[in-house]
Amino acid sequence: MNIEQVMGNYGDYLLRVAYVYVKNQSTAEDIVQDVLIRYYQRSDQFREESSLKTYLVKMTVNRSHDYLRSWTHKRLLLKEKIVGNKTKDTPEGRLIEQETTESVLTALLSMKMIYREVLVLYYYEESSTVDIADILSCPEATVRTRLQRARLQLKERLEEQEGFSHGFD
Repeated sequence: MNIEQVMGNYGDYLLRVAYVYVKNQSTAEDIVQDVLIRYYQRSDQFREESSLKTYLVKMTVNRSHDYLRSWTHKRLLLKEKIVGNKTKDTPEGRLIEQETTESVLTALLSMKMIYREVLVLYYYEESSTVDIADILSCPEATVRTRLQRARLQLKERLEEQEGFSHGFD
């Protein structure tokens, strides 16, 4: 499969995965671009032990984790706390802010990463617990436990929001 096909088939999907981690559209785009370039440069290293989608998602998750641990990310957070976030004045910033105010997304993004990622991979990306275990490099039983705890936390957070009709009962 050539790089154009990979971008067409998985680009939007990988962008959504990266955004869930970094919560910034432009950073998520940079991460996906980096993942696709690395895949293109090293496509011979793909051993087909899992699907290409799983492989690319794992690369995206790992690259997102790298970014969140980086000094660049920590410096930006500190700067925003001191100066304030002025990116919301842009059309893209307003769009992102509007999207993140939605009840479910707000509740999801407030959760710890270990719970947020399993929910997104399981429900939004429709990955199996086996695939998620492979992506996160942890036992499948751990994924199932995190999924159970994440569902409970999400339910509680949604119930806390005023007027949210959740249908969990």
